[in-house]
Amino acid sequence: MRLAPPRVERVALDDAFGRVLARDVDAAEDFPNAPRSAMDGFALVAADTPGTLAIAGDVLMGDPTRAAVARGTALRIPTGGTLPEGADAVVPIEDAHAGAAAVRIERAFDAGTNVIARGSDMRSGERLLSAGARIGAPQCGVLAALGVARVDVYRRPVVAVFSSGDELVDVTETPGPGSIRDSNRYAIAASLRAMGAQARHYPRLADDCATFVRALADALEECDAIVMTGGSSVGERDVTPAAVAALGEPGVVVHGLRVKPGKPTLLGAAGGKPILGLPGNPVSALMMLEAIGAPIVAALCGARLAPRPIEARLAEPLHGRADWTWYVPVALRHEGNVLLAHPLPLRSFSVSLTARAGGYVVMDERDEEWPAGAPVAVHQFIGA
Repeated sequence: MRLAPPRVERVALDDAFGRVLARDVDAAEDFPNAPRSAMDGFALVAADTPGTLAIAGDVLMGDPTRAAVARGTALRIPTGGTLPEGADAVVPIEDAHAGAAAVRIERAFDAGTNVIARGSDMRSGERLLSAGARIGAPQCGVLAALGVARVDVYRRPVVAVFSSGDELVDVTETPGPGSIRDSNRYAIAASLRAMGAQARHYPRLADDCATFVRALADALEECDAIVMTGGSSVGERDVTPAAVAALGEPGVVVHGLRVKPGKPTLLGAAGGKPILGLPGNPVSALMMLEAIGAPIVAALCGARLAPRPIEARLAEPLHGRADWTWYVPVALRHEGNVLLAHPLPLRSFSVSLTARAGGYVVMDERDEEWPAGAPVAVHQFIGA
């Protein structure tokens, strides 16, 4: 399934936070562009220490002129001040005995002491940020230091969010017998936004194939991908597979995974745009979006998917099923210096289960049992 490449747009630096960098960024100049002082103190020639030196003046912050230090003299200098010509060291105030006209240095200092060398942070031509990196606060600071006021980023993909099922009612309504509020779409939309996409809500889909096809086709015209919940099982009223197949090639790519929860998950595409059909059960829907959908959304965003699981110890034994992959929500609790992962009862219908969990562990198809105390990698929910 080949996805259309993400498009690029240029945004103001102040709007770049959280976006994905579309071009490599190289330093255009050395930073700092001149040697600077790392301390408040006295700029001098290291060979003059120890000794008593005449104070010849002050280095001023932001002053474009660079005063010179002659042998036997020193200049007062603030932290970050540009090192004057002739100086090769800075003696901190606390190591100097200063009077109005002279300063006494009682021990020897080496050349380079408390001096920040030109280019010691960034060198001209050095690759600092690579395309595909997500822009956070540190990256914004680097871009600003380099004078980058507008940044090339990948456009946020727009993902259509659908729910299906005649039993669903709006969150503002009181459900009657046999009805439930449509909670899935809000969990799915929030997770998509945390992944870097724009989530666009569409009206609920009725359990009718012709309605499905028209609604999905319209959404594909307007959006870069579709995520829907419900309607992907094998019951005669679960019409998602037939509707996706009717949209065009390749249609349904995968329908049904050997995973728990989330067996009915569907992967498809039409016109280079991915379609993800998630189960209607809340736990299954969110777990499969996190586990299966996140790499797809990352590709649409132009981002590198870099999951960072946290290490914990299993609080109690965990049993899987041979040849199946299990995604098991866990609660995290510290006991002393040990982080313990407590498996939670896997009830796909539960709306609150993932909110109670600190993340999930993955037992792959080769694992049938993990003993208590086993080290596990806990994947935290994106945006949690």
